[in-house]
Amino acid sequence: MTIPKDLLDALMKDDKNPEDLIGETGLLKQLTKQLLERAMQAEITDHLGYEKNAPSNNKTGNARNGSYQKKVKGEFGNLDITVPRDRDSSFEPVILPKGQSRFTGFDDKIIALYARGMTTRDIQAHLEEMYGVDISPTLVSQVTKAVQEEIILWQNRPLDEVWPIVYLDAIRVKVRQDSRVINKAVYLAVGVNMDGLKEVLGIWTAETEGAKFWLQVVTELKNRGVKDIFVACVDGLKGFPEAIETVFPETQVQLCIVHMVRHSLNYVSWKQRKEVAADLKAIYSAPTVEEAEYHLELFEEKWNGSHPTIGKSWRNNWERITPLFSYPPDIRKAIYTTNAIESVNMSLRKVTKNRGSFPNDESMFKLLYLALQNISKKWTMPIHHWRSALNQFSIMFEGRMPLL
Repeated sequence: MTIPKDLLDALMKDDKNPEDLIGETGLLKQLTKQLLERAMQAEITDHLGYEKNAPSNNKTGNARNGSYQKKVKGEFGNLDITVPRDRDSSFEPVILPKGQSRFTGFDDKIIALYARGMTTRDIQAHLEEMYGVDISPTLVSQVTKAVQEEIILWQNRPLDEVWPIVYLDAIRVKVRQDSRVINKAVYLAVGVNMDGLKEVLGIWTAETEGAKFWLQVVTELKNRGVKDIFVACVDGLKGFPEAIETVFPETQVQLCIVHMVRHSLNYVSWKQRKEVAADLKAIYSAPTVEEAEYHLELFEEKWNGSHPTIGKSWRNNWERITPLFSYPPDIRKAIYTTNAIESVNMSLRKVTKNRGSFPNDESMFKLLYLALQNISKKWTMPIHHWRSALNQFSIMFEGRMPLL
């Protein structure tokens, strides 16, 4: 329904001050109150079957029985509403159901603030300042608790059978457990589907990050419908590749080159870092595996005397580093680093930094899930040059590509 412009002009004719429009006693609040009350009067008339003060034709003998006051919270602040009632208490307002003291949009506002990392106390202060609404921290917890069932459904949802790329990584989050605060590992899996779009496949938690738990994670992915992963991009955790290959034996495991470089530079002084980084780049940016190995040999000749650990580390992981040389540039850009998931981790750290620790795992999962929903809203475009990369995958993994 469109409100006539003439009516709006008449209502706002003398209201030039914003407070007169949206303030505590402003026009918007008055209109909201009157509309709600008139709607409920219309509802009770429909419920009883006759207009107010009209002779009753209701054989049940039910009739209007005065009213009661109800305080409602919303973005307009607190609002005192007069709710009509009937004699046998069978009237249930649809527009403002019994037991509801907040508009749905108000709950959404609380959840949105929580998802951005605000604590319950912060949300309480924010709503008081912005809307003049006084709520308790307990109310915030109750509103966000409703998300818990949604999390369970999301974490157990069926997944696509084939994922060209899956990134696996973990972050640390402080959680209270057994009267002490510990650094828990939160495991994340982000997949790239056949359309080139990223999707968070799930989140898991354990006290420590280890290959044994990663084995549980990839097993769960398989149980939820994943039959094949072409390339799994991981960091250098010992036993990680073997855990993946146990469940998906045909998957190529690609170690994150960025992790390898960072690990290598930990052994180098600031003065030499630029030179060492340039020599390492010559290895992983080589066009072929043969040329990459040639540059690794040059690196070892130059640096093994002063930094033998670096060359040894690249040699030990060479089997997991070299898969990227089998791919054209379009695919290499997508798999040589786990930055796709590290950017997610960075966003999660932003929303968790306001908390010294979480009181329990449920509270932690609640915030991480809501934050991930916000993050994933930005994933509207496929990976750059995805069509070209998909054509390459269809050639390299012939027989494993799903029929489109």
